[in-house]
Parts: sequence; C-alpha cells; structure tokens
Amino acid sequence: MEDTEDKQGRVLVIAGSDSGGGAGIQADIKAIMAMGGYAMTAITAITVQDTKGVHDVHPVPLKTVRDQMLVCLNDIGADAIKTGMLGTADLVETIAETLEERAKDAPRIIDPVMVASSGDQLISQKAVGALTSLLLPGAHLLTPNAPEAEVLTGKSVDGINGQRRAAEALLKRGAKGVLVKGGHIPGRVITDVLQTEHGEWMFESQRIETSSTHGTGCTLASAISALVAKGTPIQDAVEQARDYLHKAIETAKGFGHGHGPINHGWALDDNEDG
Repeated sequence: MEDTEDKQGRVLVIAGSDSGGGAGIQADIKAIMAMGGYAMTAITAITVQDTKGVHDVHPVPLKTVRDQMLVCLNDIGADAIKTGMLGTADLVETIAETLEERAKDAPRIIDPVMVASSGDQLISQKAVGALTSLLLPGAHLLTPNAPEAEVLTGKSVDGINGQRRAAEALLKRGAKGVLVKGGHIPGRVITDVLQTEHGEWMFESQRIETSSTHGTGCTLASAISALVAKGTPIQDAVEQARDYLHKAIETAKGFGHGHGPINHGWALDDNEDG
C-alpha cells in the first residue's frame, strides 16, 4: 500500500508554454488547480502558438530548466512530477539527471508529447530515444495517444487490441503504468486502456463531436498527476481525471478559429450557476 499521509498535492510540471493558453504549462496549471493540487513549473520552451498551430518555438536554456526544477524541489518539494513537451535529447537527459538527483522517489507521470493537435511535430527522433531509455523506465504512468504509442513501440495501434499490445510492450520496457488513449482511433465510443503491474482497466466515454480539443492530452495527464500527488490510486486517478476532461470538452466555449481550448474551469461555472 502507498503511504498517502504526506501527500500534499504538489506537482512539478516540466513542459513547454502555450501562448494561446489551451495546452502546455497553462493547461497543466489549470487542470492541477481544478483537481485540488498545487502546480510548480519548469518551462522547457516558449511557443508562439494559438488554436491554429505552433508558429515558432524558442527553447529555454538547459541550465535554466534545471535551475527551475532545483529551486522548486529544494524549497517546496514535489509529490509528483509531470512532464510534457521535451523537444531534444539533451533536454531529456538534463531532466532525467536532475530527477535522479533530487526527486528519485516522486512518481513520474510522463506525457510523451510528440505532435500537436494541429499536426505540428514537437519533438526530435533523438529525443524520442532519450525519453524511452531515460524517463520511461520506472515511470508511474506513461500517457501516449495512439500515434505516440505507435512511435514508441513500432506497433500498429488502431483499436483496443493494438492499445493493449502497446501497453504491454511499454510495461516490458520498465514503465509501472501505461494509459494508451483512444481519442485518435475512429468510433463513437472512445476507449482508453490502462495497464499496470497489478492489472488492466478499460475506460469508455462517448465521443463529443467538437473542434475544441486543444490541450486534451496535457490536461488529462496533469489532472492525473494532481490526484496521484494527493495519494489517489492510479486507476481511480485516471477515472476521475477522464470525467473532469469529458466535462471540460463538453462545456468548451468555442474560442479561436482552429482547434479550440477546452473549459478547464467548468466547476467554477457550475458554482456561479448555483
């Protein structure tokens, strides 16, 4: 049994910024706060981004990423680590070394962000290799969508059987838990497959026909990380985070002219209505 008494919901997020506010660090902070957690950030890149795409990317110097991590870990501490956009192998190596030194026991939720909703490539092939060898082993949870799972495993992921095979392969590579998301797989029902050392769970939800899906992956992984940081068992954390995300998509406000953001603050809207 995991000791939950000292879990205070502190999450250090290591990811890129999204100027449009729908994904990246901005989505992470909103989702963690919505789930009752406390978000700290180490920003890896500044993107020039809106709902229509990523227009430019400015990497943050490696020393600055490391220093952001160190001051947060040394002063505040972390009950969970969540990673998002890690564009280069050098960056992955820096993060892995720093976590090994200062946050070895904090559960890691690794969202292997590779392609934006708009289709823009966000990560180099070398970075994929570094992530697989340095951050995947021992990760509390890996959260690839179907295309990302295909890149990580080399296996076709076009349905539940493919999702299960990919999860099994990633567990064999050392992850403690894998959630292979099914949003990119056609069908009226979206099925996400969670496998851990202890079992397998399937989560289903009706697909919502909308273009407001920007930041869904960041949001789900961060919501899960906040719950894990509070001591919630992983299968319960996934279920609760999925419910939160589903309502956030359902109540999206339709901002922008591309893939719009979801409504991270829907619970606040509900309180106002009440």
